[in-house]
Amino acid sequence: MPSTPSEPGAVHGLSIPPEDWERTPASVRTLVSRLQEIVAELVKHIEELGARIGRNSQNSNRPPSSDAPHQRIKRKKSKDGKRPGAKKGHPGHQQALLEPTETVPVPPTACSCGCREFVGLRTFHTHQHIELPEIAMQVTHSLLQEGECAACGATVKASVLERFTTGYGARLTALVGELSGAQRSSLKAVKDFCQSVLGLSMSVGGIEICVDRVSQAIAPYDEKIAHWARSATVNHVDETAYSQHGVPGWLWVMVDHTVAFFSVKASRSKEAFKELIGRWAGILVSDGYGTYRTWAKARQTCLAHVIRRAGGMAERKDAALAHFGKRVATELARLTQWAHAPPNRGDVATWYARMGHLIDGHRHRKDEARKLVRHLDAEMGHLWVFLLEEGVDPTNNRAETALRLAVLWRRMMQGSFNEKGDR
Repeated sequence: MPSTPSEPGAVHGLSIPPEDWERTPASVRTLVSRLQEIVAELVKHIEELGARIGRNSQNSNRPPSSDAPHQRIKRKKSKDGKRPGAKKGHPGHQQALLEPTETVPVPPTACSCGCREFVGLRTFHTHQHIELPEIAMQVTHSLLQEGECAACGATVKASVLERFTTGYGARLTALVGELSGAQRSSLKAVKDFCQSVLGLSMSVGGIEICVDRVSQAIAPYDEKIAHWARSATVNHVDETAYSQHGVPGWLWVMVDHTVAFFSVKASRSKEAFKELIGRWAGILVSDGYGTYRTWAKARQTCLAHVIRRAGGMAERKDAALAHFGKRVATELARLTQWAHAPPNRGDVATWYARMGHLIDGHRHRKDEARKLVRHLDAEMGHLWVFLLEEGVDPTNNRAETALRLAVLWRRMMQGSFNEKGDR
Protein backbone atom coordinates (compact mmCIF):
# COMPACT_ATOMS: atom_id res chain seq x y z
CA MET A 1 0.00 0.00 0.00
CA PRO A 2 1.43 3.43 -0.88
CA SER A 3 2.40 5.69 1.98
CA THR A 4 -0.09 8.36 2.98
CA PRO A 5 1.00 11.82 1.81
CA SER A 6 1.69 14.54 4.38
CA GLU A 7 -1.56 16.15 3.33
CA PRO A 8 -3.71 13.02 2.87
CA GLY A 9 -5.48 12.79 -0.43
CA ALA A 10 -4.11 16.11 -1.67
CA VAL A 11 -4.48 16.07 -5.43
CA HIS A 12 -3.17 19.36 -6.85
CA GLY A 13 -5.23 21.65 -4.66
CA LEU A 14 -8.03 19.18 -3.84
CA SER A 15 -7.89 17.87 -0.27
CA ILE A 16 -9.61 14.87 1.31
CA PRO A 17 -10.25 14.88 5.08
CA PRO A 18 -8.03 12.37 6.96
CA GLU A 19 -11.00 10.41 8.25
CA ASP A 20 -12.36 9.97 4.72
CA TRP A 21 -8.94 8.92 3.48
CA GLU A 22 -8.67 6.29 6.23
CA ARG A 23 -12.06 4.85 5.27
CA THR A 24 -11.04 4.65 1.62
CA PRO A 25 -10.33 1.11 0.40
CA ALA A 26 -6.69 0.28 -0.22
CA SER A 27 -7.29 -0.34 -3.91
CA VAL A 28 -8.82 3.12 -4.31
CA ARG A 29 -5.96 4.76 -2.43
CA THR A 30 -3.49 2.99 -4.69
CA LEU A 31 -5.41 4.22 -7.72
CA VAL A 32 -5.51 7.79 -6.36
CA SER A 33 -1.77 7.75 -5.71
CA ARG A 34 -1.13 6.48 -9.21
CA LEU A 35 -3.42 9.14 -10.66
CA GLN A 36 -1.48 11.75 -8.69
CA GLU A 37 1.72 10.56 -10.33
CA ILE A 38 0.10 10.62 -13.77
CA VAL A 39 -1.26 14.12 -13.24
CA ALA A 40 2.17 15.34 -12.09
CA GLU A 41 3.78 13.82 -15.19
CA LEU A 42 1.14 15.36 -17.45
CA VAL A 43 1.52 18.79 -15.83
CA LYS A 44 5.27 18.61 -16.35
CA HIS A 45 4.78 17.49 -19.95
CA ILE A 46 2.30 20.30 -20.64
CA GLU A 47 4.73 22.83 -19.18
CA GLU A 48 7.51 21.52 -21.44
CA LEU A 49 5.24 21.74 -24.48
CA GLY A 50 4.20 25.26 -23.50
CA ALA A 51 7.85 26.27 -23.17
CA ARG A 52 8.57 24.74 -26.58
CA ILE A 53 5.70 26.65 -28.20
CA GLY A 54 6.88 29.86 -26.58
CA ARG A 55 10.40 29.61 -27.96
CA ASN A 56 11.65 32.56 -29.99
CA SER A 57 14.94 34.19 -30.88
CA GLN A 58 15.16 35.76 -27.41
CA ASN A 59 14.98 32.57 -25.35
CA SER A 60 16.36 29.88 -27.69
CA ASN A 61 18.69 29.36 -30.64
CA ARG A 62 15.95 30.02 -33.19
CA PRO A 63 16.81 32.76 -35.74
CA PRO A 64 15.00 36.14 -35.55
CA SER A 65 13.37 35.47 -38.93
CA SER A 66 11.39 32.60 -37.39
CA ASP A 67 9.66 34.84 -34.82
CA ALA A 68 5.95 35.40 -35.27
CA PRO A 69 4.84 39.06 -35.36
CA HIS A 70 3.34 38.88 -31.86
CA GLN A 71 6.59 37.41 -30.49
CA ARG A 72 8.86 40.16 -31.73
CA ILE A 73 10.11 42.32 -28.92
CA LYS A 74 9.03 45.92 -29.31
CA ARG A 75 11.59 48.66 -28.87
CA LYS A 76 11.66 49.66 -25.21
CA LYS A 77 10.90 53.29 -24.49
CA SER A 78 13.60 55.28 -22.78
CA LYS A 79 13.07 56.19 -19.14
CA ASP A 80 13.13 59.91 -19.91
CA GLY A 81 10.33 59.51 -22.48
CA LYS A 82 12.39 60.90 -25.32
CA ARG A 83 12.16 59.62 -28.86
CA PRO A 84 14.65 56.97 -30.00
CA GLY A 85 17.59 58.07 -32.12
CA ALA A 86 20.71 60.16 -31.73
CA LYS A 87 20.83 62.24 -28.56
CA LYS A 88 22.23 65.70 -28.01
CA GLY A 89 26.00 65.72 -28.30
CA HIS A 90 26.11 62.68 -30.61
CA PRO A 91 28.63 63.33 -33.42
CA GLY A 92 26.84 63.77 -36.71
CA HIS A 93 27.60 61.95 -39.94
CA GLN A 94 27.28 64.54 -42.67
CA GLN A 95 27.30 63.61 -46.33
CA ALA A 96 30.74 63.94 -47.88
CA LEU A 97 31.23 66.56 -50.59
CA LEU A 98 31.69 64.91 -53.96
CA GLU A 99 33.80 66.26 -56.80
CA PRO A 100 31.52 68.79 -58.53
CA THR A 101 30.65 68.55 -62.21
CA GLU A 102 29.34 72.12 -62.10
CA THR A 103 29.87 75.05 -59.72
CA VAL A 104 27.28 77.82 -59.40
CA PRO A 105 28.25 80.94 -57.35
CA VAL A 106 25.18 82.31 -55.55
CA PRO A 107 25.58 85.96 -54.38
CA PRO A 108 23.20 87.49 -51.86
CA THR A 109 20.05 89.01 -53.38
CA ALA A 110 19.53 92.11 -51.24
CA CYS A 111 20.49 93.58 -47.90
CA SER A 112 17.85 94.41 -45.29
CA CYS A 113 18.61 98.07 -45.98
CA GLY A 114 17.61 97.63 -49.62
CA CYS A 115 21.09 97.78 -51.16
CA ARG A 116 21.86 95.23 -53.88
CA GLU A 117 25.59 95.89 -54.35
CA PHE A 118 28.21 93.89 -52.38
CA VAL A 119 32.00 93.87 -52.06
CA GLY A 120 34.38 91.18 -50.80
CA LEU A 121 32.18 88.28 -51.85
CA ARG A 122 33.37 84.94 -50.47
CA THR A 123 31.97 81.44 -49.96
CA PHE A 124 30.70 80.68 -46.44
CA HIS A 125 28.91 77.39 -47.16
CA THR A 126 28.71 74.81 -49.95
CA HIS A 127 25.29 73.35 -50.63
CA GLN A 128 25.54 70.09 -52.53
CA HIS A 129 22.81 68.98 -54.95
CA ILE A 130 23.09 65.49 -56.41
CA GLU A 131 21.23 64.24 -59.46
CA LEU A 132 21.36 61.06 -61.46
CA PRO A 133 22.23 61.76 -65.08
CA GLU A 134 19.87 60.60 -67.73
CA ILE A 135 20.76 57.01 -68.50
CA ALA A 136 21.39 56.64 -72.21
CA MET A 137 22.26 53.12 -73.28
CA GLN A 138 25.35 52.74 -75.43
CA VAL A 139 24.30 50.45 -78.25
CA THR A 140 26.77 49.16 -80.82
CA HIS A 141 25.55 47.44 -83.97
CA SER A 142 28.15 45.19 -85.57
CA LEU A 143 27.32 45.06 -89.28
CA LEU A 144 28.63 41.68 -90.33
CA GLN A 145 29.66 41.72 -93.93
CA GLU A 146 30.26 39.01 -96.46
CA GLY A 147 31.96 38.96 -99.86
CA GLU A 148 33.42 36.77 -102.53
CA CYS A 149 37.06 35.82 -102.42
CA ALA A 150 38.95 37.56 -105.21
CA ALA A 151 41.08 34.42 -105.71
CA CYS A 152 38.63 31.50 -105.62
CA GLY A 153 35.24 33.17 -105.62
CA ALA A 154 34.06 31.55 -102.35
CA THR A 155 31.68 33.57 -100.15
CA VAL A 156 33.35 34.55 -96.85
CA LYS A 157 31.38 35.91 -93.84
CA ALA A 158 32.67 38.07 -90.98
CA SER A 159 32.46 36.95 -87.32
CA VAL A 160 31.37 39.01 -84.31
CA LEU A 161 34.29 40.73 -82.57
CA GLU A 162 35.31 38.95 -79.37
CA ARG A 163 34.47 41.88 -77.12
CA PHE A 164 30.88 41.91 -78.43
CA THR A 165 30.13 38.17 -78.41
CA THR A 166 28.17 38.21 -75.13
CA GLY A 167 25.72 40.85 -76.29
CA TYR A 168 25.90 42.73 -72.97
CA GLY A 169 28.77 44.91 -71.73
CA ALA A 170 30.71 44.47 -68.49
CA ARG A 171 28.96 47.29 -66.56
CA LEU A 172 25.46 46.16 -67.54
CA THR A 173 26.36 42.56 -66.71
CA ALA A 174 27.72 43.61 -63.31
CA LEU A 175 24.53 45.58 -62.56
CA VAL A 176 22.35 42.58 -63.38
CA GLY A 177 24.54 40.38 -61.20
CA GLU A 178 24.33 42.86 -58.30
CA LEU A 179 20.53 43.00 -58.53
CA SER A 180 20.14 39.25 -58.77
CA GLY A 181 22.72 38.34 -56.13
CA ALA A 182 23.41 40.90 -53.42
CA GLN A 183 20.01 42.62 -53.76
CA ARG A 184 18.13 39.28 -53.77
CA SER A 185 15.95 40.19 -56.76
CA SER A 186 14.23 37.51 -58.80
CA LEU A 187 14.84 37.29 -62.55
CA LYS A 188 11.38 38.79 -63.12
CA ALA A 189 12.20 41.71 -60.78
CA VAL A 190 15.51 42.33 -62.59
CA LYS A 191 13.67 42.23 -65.91
CA ASP A 192 11.17 44.83 -64.66
CA PHE A 193 13.96 47.05 -63.33
CA CYS A 194 15.80 47.04 -66.65
CA GLN A 195 12.61 47.92 -68.45
CA SER A 196 11.42 50.71 -66.11
CA VAL A 197 14.76 52.31 -65.18
CA LEU A 198 17.00 51.61 -68.16
CA GLY A 199 14.37 51.40 -70.86
CA LEU A 200 15.93 48.10 -71.85
CA SER A 201 13.83 45.06 -72.66
CA MET A 202 15.83 42.00 -71.57
CA SER A 203 14.60 38.44 -71.68
CA VAL A 204 14.84 36.20 -68.64
CA GLY A 205 17.33 34.11 -70.60
CA GLY A 206 19.49 37.17 -71.25
CA ILE A 207 19.47 37.99 -67.54
CA GLU A 208 20.46 34.41 -66.74
CA ILE A 209 23.41 34.73 -69.15
CA CYS A 210 24.58 37.85 -67.30
CA VAL A 211 24.28 36.07 -63.94
CA ASP A 212 26.34 33.16 -65.31
CA ARG A 213 29.08 35.56 -66.42
CA VAL A 214 29.19 37.23 -63.01
CA SER A 215 29.37 33.82 -61.33
CA GLN A 216 32.35 32.88 -63.48
CA ALA A 217 34.02 36.24 -62.90
CA ILE A 218 33.90 36.05 -59.10
CA ALA A 219 35.14 32.46 -58.85
CA PRO A 220 38.83 33.53 -58.42
CA TYR A 221 37.82 36.00 -55.70
CA ASP A 222 35.92 33.24 -53.92
CA GLU A 223 39.13 31.19 -53.87
CA LYS A 224 41.14 34.15 -52.54
CA ILE A 225 38.59 34.76 -49.79
CA ALA A 226 38.83 31.08 -48.80
CA HIS A 227 42.64 31.36 -48.62
CA TRP A 228 42.40 34.56 -46.56
CA ALA A 229 39.89 33.07 -44.10
CA ARG A 230 41.98 29.91 -43.68
CA SER A 231 45.00 32.06 -42.83
CA ALA A 232 43.28 34.06 -40.06
CA THR A 233 44.15 33.67 -36.38
CA VAL A 234 40.50 33.77 -35.24
CA ASN A 235 37.44 32.54 -37.14
CA HIS A 236 33.72 32.49 -36.41
CA VAL A 237 31.95 29.46 -37.90
CA ASP A 238 28.26 28.70 -38.24
CA GLU A 239 25.90 26.86 -40.57
CA THR A 240 22.26 26.90 -41.65
CA ALA A 241 19.96 24.68 -43.68
CA TYR A 242 20.13 25.31 -47.42
CA SER A 243 18.32 23.75 -50.36
CA GLN A 244 19.86 23.10 -53.76
CA HIS A 245 17.26 22.12 -56.36
CA GLY A 246 15.02 20.72 -53.64
CA VAL A 247 17.78 18.59 -52.09
CA PRO A 248 18.47 19.48 -48.42
CA GLY A 249 21.96 20.75 -47.73
CA TRP A 250 23.85 23.14 -45.47
CA LEU A 251 25.38 26.54 -46.01
CA TRP A 252 28.54 27.03 -43.93
CA VAL A 253 30.29 30.31 -43.23
CA MET A 254 33.76 31.08 -41.91
CA VAL A 255 34.21 34.70 -40.82
CA ASP A 256 37.11 36.70 -39.50
CA HIS A 257 37.41 40.47 -39.01
CA THR A 258 37.95 41.02 -42.74
CA VAL A 259 36.23 38.42 -44.92
CA ALA A 260 33.34 35.95 -44.86
CA PHE A 261 33.83 32.69 -46.74
CA PHE A 262 30.66 30.76 -47.64
CA SER A 263 30.49 27.17 -48.84
CA VAL A 264 27.53 24.88 -49.58
CA LYS A 265 27.93 21.33 -48.29
CA ALA A 266 25.73 18.26 -48.52
CA SER A 267 25.70 17.71 -44.76
CA ARG A 268 26.32 19.15 -41.32
CA SER A 269 28.93 16.53 -40.48
CA LYS A 270 32.46 16.74 -39.15
CA GLU A 271 33.72 15.95 -42.66
CA ALA A 272 31.86 18.98 -44.06
CA PHE A 273 33.41 21.13 -41.33
CA LYS A 274 36.90 19.86 -42.22
CA GLU A 275 36.27 20.63 -45.91
CA LEU A 276 35.30 24.18 -44.96
CA ILE A 277 38.33 25.00 -42.82
CA GLY A 278 40.97 23.08 -44.80
CA ARG A 279 44.26 23.20 -42.87
CA TRP A 280 43.23 26.09 -40.65
CA ALA A 281 44.14 25.59 -36.97
CA GLY A 282 43.38 28.88 -35.21
CA ILE A 283 40.97 29.97 -32.48
CA LEU A 284 37.39 28.90 -33.19
CA VAL A 285 34.37 30.94 -32.10
CA SER A 286 31.15 28.91 -32.40
CA ASP A 287 27.98 27.73 -30.75
CA GLY A 288 27.77 24.48 -28.77
CA TYR A 289 27.18 22.13 -31.73
CA GLY A 290 28.91 18.79 -31.15
CA THR A 291 31.19 19.06 -34.18
CA TYR A 292 32.68 22.30 -32.87
CA ARG A 293 33.10 20.94 -29.35
CA THR A 294 35.61 18.38 -30.64
CA TRP A 295 37.92 21.20 -31.77
CA ALA A 296 41.35 20.43 -30.31
CA LYS A 297 42.64 24.02 -30.44
CA ALA A 298 41.44 27.04 -28.46
CA ARG A 299 37.69 27.65 -28.79
CA GLN A 300 35.34 30.37 -27.53
CA THR A 301 31.77 29.15 -27.10
CA CYS A 302 29.07 31.68 -27.97
CA LEU A 303 27.82 33.13 -24.68
CA ALA A 304 24.71 34.55 -26.36
CA HIS A 305 23.49 31.03 -27.18
CA VAL A 306 23.84 29.89 -23.57
CA ILE A 307 22.26 33.10 -22.25
CA ARG A 308 19.22 32.61 -24.49
CA ARG A 309 18.95 29.00 -23.35
CA ALA A 310 19.09 30.06 -19.71
CA GLY A 311 16.63 32.88 -20.43
CA GLY A 312 14.13 30.39 -21.79
CA MET A 313 14.54 28.35 -18.62
CA ALA A 314 13.95 31.48 -16.54
CA GLU A 315 10.45 31.73 -18.05
CA ARG A 316 9.39 28.30 -16.77
CA LYS A 317 6.66 27.96 -14.14
CA ASP A 318 8.79 25.74 -11.92
CA ALA A 319 10.14 28.28 -9.43
CA ALA A 320 13.42 26.47 -8.79
CA LEU A 321 14.04 25.93 -12.50
CA ALA A 322 13.21 29.55 -13.30
CA HIS A 323 15.49 30.82 -10.52
CA PHE A 324 18.37 28.69 -11.80
CA GLY A 325 17.89 29.92 -15.38
CA LYS A 326 17.79 33.54 -14.24
CA ARG A 327 20.95 33.14 -12.16
CA VAL A 328 22.87 31.54 -15.04
CA ALA A 329 21.72 34.21 -17.51
CA THR A 330 22.77 36.96 -15.08
CA GLU A 331 26.23 35.49 -14.50
CA LEU A 332 26.91 34.95 -18.20
CA ALA A 333 25.67 38.44 -19.05
CA ARG A 334 28.13 39.81 -16.49
CA LEU A 335 30.84 37.75 -18.19
CA THR A 336 30.10 39.26 -21.61
CA GLN A 337 30.36 42.77 -20.16
CA TRP A 338 34.01 42.08 -19.38
CA ALA A 339 34.72 42.27 -23.11
CA HIS A 340 34.41 46.06 -22.74
CA ALA A 341 35.50 46.42 -19.10
CA PRO A 342 38.20 43.81 -18.33
CA PRO A 343 37.99 42.40 -14.77
CA ASN A 344 40.71 42.03 -12.17
CA ARG A 345 41.74 38.75 -10.60
CA GLY A 346 39.34 39.21 -7.73
CA ASP A 347 36.38 39.66 -10.07
CA VAL A 348 37.29 36.48 -11.95
CA ALA A 349 37.76 34.44 -8.77
CA THR A 350 34.46 35.64 -7.35
CA TRP A 351 32.59 34.93 -10.56
CA TYR A 352 34.12 31.46 -10.84
CA ALA A 353 33.16 30.68 -7.23
CA ARG A 354 29.55 31.80 -7.79
CA MET A 355 29.19 29.82 -11.00
CA GLY A 356 30.81 26.73 -9.45
CA HIS A 357 28.43 26.90 -6.48
CA LEU A 358 25.49 27.35 -8.85
CA ILE A 359 26.49 24.30 -10.90
CA ASP A 360 27.22 22.08 -7.91
CA GLY A 361 23.87 22.95 -6.33
CA HIS A 362 21.89 21.71 -9.33
CA ARG A 363 23.72 18.54 -10.36
CA HIS A 364 21.15 16.40 -8.56
CA ARG A 365 18.17 17.68 -10.58
CA LYS A 366 16.62 15.40 -13.20
CA ASP A 367 15.23 18.03 -15.55
CA GLU A 368 16.48 20.67 -17.96
CA ALA A 369 18.61 22.27 -15.24
CA ARG A 370 20.79 19.17 -15.11
CA LYS A 371 21.29 19.30 -18.90
CA LEU A 372 22.35 22.93 -18.72
CA VAL A 373 24.63 22.16 -15.76
CA ARG A 374 26.37 19.41 -17.71
CA HIS A 375 26.77 21.74 -20.69
CA LEU A 376 28.23 24.53 -18.54
CA ASP A 377 30.54 22.09 -16.80
CA ALA A 378 31.87 20.79 -20.11
CA GLU A 379 32.19 24.29 -21.62
CA MET A 380 33.63 26.08 -18.58
CA GLY A 381 37.11 26.31 -20.09
CA HIS A 382 35.68 27.82 -23.29
CA LEU A 383 33.55 30.56 -21.71
CA TRP A 384 36.24 33.20 -21.28
CA VAL A 385 38.84 32.64 -23.98
CA PHE A 386 37.96 36.16 -25.19
CA LEU A 387 39.57 37.50 -22.01
CA LEU A 388 42.83 35.68 -22.70
CA GLU A 389 43.25 36.01 -26.47
CA GLU A 390 43.38 39.22 -28.50
CA GLY A 391 40.74 39.59 -31.22
CA VAL A 392 38.30 37.01 -29.82
CA ASP A 393 34.64 37.99 -29.29
CA PRO A 394 32.46 36.47 -26.53
CA THR A 395 29.67 35.72 -29.01
CA ASN A 396 29.32 34.26 -32.49
CA ASN A 397 27.43 37.30 -33.80
CA ARG A 398 29.85 37.78 -36.70
CA ALA A 399 28.95 34.43 -38.25
CA GLU A 400 25.23 34.82 -37.50
CA THR A 401 25.17 38.29 -39.07
CA ALA A 402 26.98 37.00 -42.16
CA LEU A 403 24.45 34.18 -42.51
CA ARG A 404 21.50 36.57 -42.21
CA LEU A 405 21.83 37.77 -45.82
CA ALA A 406 21.94 34.18 -47.05
CA VAL A 407 18.92 33.23 -44.92
CA LEU A 408 16.87 36.11 -46.30
CA TRP A 409 17.92 35.18 -49.84
CA ARG A 410 16.98 31.54 -49.18
CA ARG A 411 13.54 32.49 -47.90
CA MET A 412 12.87 34.60 -50.99
CA MET A 413 14.49 32.41 -53.65
CA GLN A 414 13.93 28.95 -52.15
CA GLY A 415 17.58 28.00 -52.55
CA SER A 416 19.71 27.61 -55.66
CA PHE A 417 19.91 25.07 -58.47
CA ASN A 418 23.61 24.53 -59.16
CA GLU A 419 27.14 25.44 -58.19
CA LYS A 420 27.20 28.81 -59.98
CA GLY A 421 23.94 29.69 -58.24
CA ASP A 422 25.62 28.90 -54.91
CA ARG A 423 28.30 31.50 -55.68
